[in-house]
Amino acid sequence: MTVIAVIPARYGSTRFPGKPLHAIAGVPMVERVHRLAAAAPSVERVLVATDDDRIVRAVQAFGGEAILTPAACRNGTERAFEAVKDFAAEDDVIVNLQGDAPLTPPWVIDAAAAAMADDPELPLATPAVALSEDAYAKLASAKAAGEVGGTTVVFDKHLNALYFSKAVIPYRREDAGVAVHKHIGLYAYRFATLKTLVALEPSPLERTESLEQLRALENGIPIRIVLTDYRGRTPWSVDSPRDARIAADIIEREGEIV
Repeated sequence: MTVIAVIPARYGSTRFPGKPLHAIAGVPMVERVHRLAAAAPSVERVLVATDDDRIVRAVQAFGGEAILTPAACRNGTERAFEAVKDFAAEDDVIVNLQGDAPLTPPWVIDAAAAAMADDPELPLATPAVALSEDAYAKLASAKAAGEVGGTTVVFDKHLNALYFSKAVIPYRREDAGVAVHKHIGLYAYRFATLKTLVALEPSPLERTESLEQLRALENGIPIRIVLTDYRGRTPWSVDSPRDARIAADIIEREGEIV
């Protein structure tokens, strides 16, 4: 069994063309995410899966490994599958990282990877973090104002996911001491599970919430939630040049992670 981190990096973002190559605090974003993955102790190999030769050349320039995948891939999950399908073993662990999340700490990546490596029966794992009351209030307020970003998850006593939603779940009628958990959008798949998932059609709840992970739950594939925390670091995703500037400001304030 090998643990392989795959970073989908599409050049032609509608809102931010060339986003993976955009420099954040002097370092291309794809290189930043590669560094984070490589710093996770459980990860044995890191690949960038892209649709563009410019990204391949940039990755090779900093000593990374890149694989050219079909432009027709509809999402990062399909791109990750295309990157490894010709060589991955059925029990290999494929960690699918968001190429636009350059502030994801290595220990968060490692938490999901290590959970899969430690339990060969797990088909799929993903991390989540418990929100403080202040963070919960901010998220609830943002959702009430119509913001879409941010996914929450509920799970059973064995940490198996029950549901993911763009809404804030569970709905709390009163303070019952139940924390709200925010999902962190990276996934560790057994390769056999990844192969099954990309062959399935998008499911009804997946289409309703626009959340790919619901395809697994709707088809009876369990998802283990791995509880972790950011240890005081600020997470951030980049969808625009403004987001990139904010990420650079966070790095200046908090320092480099790796």
